[in-house]
Amino acid sequence: MGCQIFKRGFWLCASALFFSLFPLFCQEKEVPYGYDVSVQAVTISVTVQDGDGRFVDNLSKADFRIFENNRPVTVDYFSHEFTAPLSLTVLLDVSGSMGLQDKLPESRAALRLMVQNILSPQDELALLIFADGEVEVAAPFSRERERFLKEIEHLDAFGQTALFDALAVSPEYATRGNREKRALLLITDGVENDSRMKIEDVGEIARRADVPIFVIGYKIPLTEQLLKHKRAASLTPDSIVSSLKFFAETTGGKAFFLNDSSQLYATLGAIKRELSHQYIVGFTSHNGDSQRKILRVQTKKKSHRVRTRQSYR
Repeated sequence: MGCQIFKRGFWLCASALFFSLFPLFCQEKEVPYGYDVSVQAVTISVTVQDGDGRFVDNLSKADFRIFENNRPVTVDYFSHEFTAPLSLTVLLDVSGSMGLQDKLPESRAALRLMVQNILSPQDELALLIFADGEVEVAAPFSRERERFLKEIEHLDAFGQTALFDALAVSPEYATRGNREKRALLLITDGVENDSRMKIEDVGEIARRADVPIFVIGYKIPLTEQLLKHKRAASLTPDSIVSSLKFFAETTGGKAFFLNDSSQLYATLGAIKRELSHQYIVGFTSHNGDSQRKILRVQTKKKSHRVRTRQSYR
């Protein structure tokens, strides 16, 4: 069908690649007296809403304040264009549990409508699928829709769910999109029963890429009978919701939990609208050590609700 970007046996090689990815964007600047200062350009996607939940679109560069480890930094890049095209990576769970309750067929139908009615002609789209410890590029980035639509029609549910492993490799792929605005859309029922990665490690990897993860938790199992595919005793409906929220919130995205197919299409439209309203802001970090940096973004109005990724390394 497509090429694999992750297979169980190649995890160590893939892991080394992702942990070495971001230093490639750093430049070493030589200064007098033998000291080296590492300078890194950092860009982040920011969503701003007012107290009533409406998107705020009239802000300028001067309206933003960014703090790195509670220290203010200068905003030296700013972009906000409602019609700017998007690079969207769809990460679709095709494991065995998605074959229950028509989850996979209904997800396919919603994605088909998204392609036909929601995305603009300038938007790029890619499709990644995962099951049984493998992530496959079913359709690479393209403005053309034919391959994406063809691939989703032939998907069947099979195997175990290595959700955390899939999320460890997919954000890096999403950064390869050609558009400035990029996002990863995960559609899953959240049943995790086959990963080798721990959630904390995956969160650390996801934070390295400035790609917000939008999660649709679809028909999450609410009973032990529906959780019969589980392997870990700790897997519960509450733990599923908690883990999916973690991936969304830590990267500046958002999690949605749905139980009806009629909600899928509306939610895909809401995600596209939010991405259209995003600001792209950037700053230069002179703190080049390898420790994780905590990010905080504010606007001049305290009533504004600001969402962005929580940290970077």
